[in-house]
Amino acid sequence: MTEEEYIEDRLNDQISWYSKKSQTNQKWFKRLRLLEIISAAIIPFLAGIGSVIPHYSLIIGSLGVIIAVSAGLSALYKYHENWIEYRTTAETLKHEKYLFQAKCSPYDNDDSFCKLVLRVEGLISKENTQWSRYAEKAKST
Repeated sequence: MTEEEYIEDRLNDQISWYSKKSQTNQKWFKRLRLLEIISAAIIPFLAGIGSVIPHYSLIIGSLGVIIAVSAGLSALYKYHENWIEYRTTAETLKHEKYLFQAKCSPYDNDDSFCKLVLRVEGLISKENTQWSRYAEKAKST
């Protein structure tokens, strides 16, 4: 595999994948958090004018359920943690790519391509290992 093939087929592909996953997790995290905030803000308002609204206690209870479900989903799927992890990995991969293309240290010698491959694959492997540990931990609980 040539340098160009590796950068295009592997490195750029991984940068794109981690960036997309980061964006998806960020969107879900923000949506669920916004739902929690809005629901929590409406509860005291409804409690204050409750007697005017029919079935207000049912509405308040439903908002409480929405808050609990939203917080539970966010904790279960770890949207915030995944957003940060995926973004960090994408940016680190970009950083390695730019250092390599600029021929800056540690890529300023003859074995620079090999060093790039080892470092990039190490980053990807580390991310995959962390995910595997999380999946195993979740399975055992």
